[in-house]
Amino acid sequence: MKDKIKLEKEFIERIMRHQGILNKICFVYMDYNMERDDLKQEIILQLWKSYPNFQGGSSFSTWMYRVALNTALTFRKKNRTISLARVDDQLVDPGPSMDYSEDIQTLYRAIARLNKIEKAIILLWLEEKTYQEIAATMGISEKNVGVKLVRIKSKLASWIKDF
Repeated sequence: MKDKIKLEKEFIERIMRHQGILNKICFVYMDYNMERDDLKQEIILQLWKSYPNFQGGSSFSTWMYRVALNTALTFRKKNRTISLARVDDQLVDPGPSMDYSEDIQTLYRAIARLNKIEKAIILLWLEEKTYQEIAATMGISEKNVGVKLVRIKSKLASWIKDF
């Protein structure tokens, strides 16, 4: 019983420390606050279910990203009937749960337009993960990470200019 309480406390502390990861993924993968809240709960549930199997082979935040991204992709596929390409940028509202500056909101609106792989890579990069960590999380080479980041940044710069 004591081990379970210790495990729960440790899990909650880690989630609180890295909740920015959850907020970013939810903001980029879902369009409305209610959907974001549902996704966040689903990610936390999946993290909790997987937590006893976390071996520490990678950092907690890298593992958390991997679980959160997989959950977001599955959740979006199961719960969405409209494609992101058809969503008007005005519908992407960060709402009160996301207290970001206008520039940051613009960046996340642009990120929302990327495909799922590009979103994952740029979010990891924004979280200051190394190319090695991004490569390990995404299952691609470090060189490929570099190439993709150059292309992603170019796309984002172009789109942000248009906003």
